[in-house]
Amino acid sequence: MAAYLLLVLAVLSRVVPFPGMNFTAVGAGLLYFGARRPLKEMALPVLSLMATDFYLTVFAYHYAWHTGAYLVTWAWYAGVILLGRALLRKQITVARVVAAPVVSATSFFLISNFAVWAGSSLYPQTMAGLEACYAAALPFYRNDLLATTAIAAVAFGATAMVTRMSEQRAHKLAA
Repeated sequence: MAAYLLLVLAVLSRVVPFPGMNFTAVGAGLLYFGARRPLKEMALPVLSLMATDFYLTVFAYHYAWHTGAYLVTWAWYAGVILLGRALLRKQITVARVVAAPVVSATSFFLISNFAVWAGSSLYPQTMAGLEACYAAALPFYRNDLLATTAIAAVAFGATAMVTRMSEQRAHKLAA
């Protein structure tokens, strides 16, 4: 249930304006979903975020829709779910809960901005153009890293705390 609630939060954090560039629950929601839900359910978060991308592009921003412009992002969604599954499904430690958001946010920053540089005319196709593209995205990266780390820490921390409290209660009742 918590994975679904975090997925709803991820969608809402993209749709509802928030005073901050890229401060969303997307990365944390995908990591958590990957760690907590069975593999057969993994299409749901990707499809939900794909629909969100379509809604935002067409109805919120009033841009023309080009599916090809989103393929890298959609592959990244699936990759982060698999990252959550690989790193956080069986063993949750503080180091893993910190590492997964760092890998998630950093990979999105590197991959998506490279795709913008390579696939658009916004930046010259030179090393200086690539550097300019990454430099322009640094504020978004910072906020994505902070949001993903904070939300993942709360989600996985709350789960660990509830589990520990339940175990302690069961132990007291058995004694």
